[in-house]
Amino acid sequence: MRTLLITGSGGSGRTTIAAATAHHAAAGGARTLVLSADRSDTLGAALGTPTGTSPVRVAPRLTAWRPDAAAGFRDDLTGFQDRASTLLDLVGASRLDAEEVTPLPGAEELTLLRALRDAALAEAHDLLVVDLPPAPQALALLALPEELRRYLRRLLPPERQAARALRPMLGRLAGVPMPAEQLYETTARWDLELAAVEAVLADRRTAVRLVAEPGPAGVDAVRDARLGLALRGLPVEALVANRVLPEEAAHTGPFTGIAAQQHKALGEWSGAATVAHLGHDPRGAEDLAALAVPAVNPAASPVEWPVVDRLAQDGVLVWHIPLPGAIREELDLVRRGDELVVSAGAFRRIVALPSVLRRCGVDGAALRDGELCVRFAPDPGLWPRGQ
Repeated sequence: MRTLLITGSGGSGRTTIAAATAHHAAAGGARTLVLSADRSDTLGAALGTPTGTSPVRVAPRLTAWRPDAAAGFRDDLTGFQDRASTLLDLVGASRLDAEEVTPLPGAEELTLLRALRDAALAEAHDLLVVDLPPAPQALALLALPEELRRYLRRLLPPERQAARALRPMLGRLAGVPMPAEQLYETTARWDLELAAVEAVLADRRTAVRLVAEPGPAGVDAVRDARLGLALRGLPVEALVANRVLPEEAAHTGPFTGIAAQQHKALGEWSGAATVAHLGHDPRGAEDLAALAVPAVNPAASPVEWPVVDRLAQDGVLVWHIPLPGAIREELDLVRRGDELVVSAGAFRRIVALPSVLRRCGVDGAALRDGELCVRFAPDPGLWPRGQ
């Protein structure tokens, strides 16, 4: 199954483009599911069919689903209270009833990640279209599975679970039940769920479609989004310039200034697909069919971070990290054990070093043509001669 994540600048019509992309794909014969985490039903408004907590058939081969964050949060909290009942009883805590629970901020996004995972594992569709929040929030959301798994591994390393056999005995000696077993079981379950989401995002069939309205703000948003996505290793399948005014608007009428800004932005976006402004907010199948969104590219180039062996020539291994639009003054690198902390502008990622680089020391770095090249020299103490 192909997964297409739709994001872009705020107010650019991302949801409309997501709906139109899903509509065109289904009309072309692909079994398509479109997901949204929006609390208000903007997706249903664009599709012309209300969406909700259960998948809704919108058209032949097209299904829409807006998962219920409140229900998911209530289920999670109820399950947590059940699993932690011993600990809660020990501290005299009162349980919360499901009726008094409201979702916390971020619950919609976490619910969307879970729905994305479930839809991908079900393999009931050919294409999954995901209507994400604006790019800054979307990038934070897409980073969440990897970052949470790293936190879990640091706070509760799996190797500590080897001592779990001692906990029942310790509990009997202490005279009270020991909740640590439940803690590790919960951690293992979370790690498994997060790993499934991370696998979907890392799949070579997953890509991002960026949506922006051409103009100065759109240019800035696209540049930042491309940098953030590259740092996360997510390929951009297409850039969609939305709500493009007709050519004649650039010469006469009250929209000449806006049209000129759009024309300048389109000049910077080589290869961008343009979607014309319909003169009104698109609603329903007829309007979506009129939007000339590009067909889903089945061969979007994956983001590769190759390690190039230049030991014979220069005595180093070079790690090539694509960072389009990065500014040298806003780059920072920190080596922490077997990890590399990469900061680029507003974005930051901690990545595990490839095994071959763990026996090396950082020998320098350079930014050339949107690519960060980090040089690693073998550590003589870890890399014997002749190896």
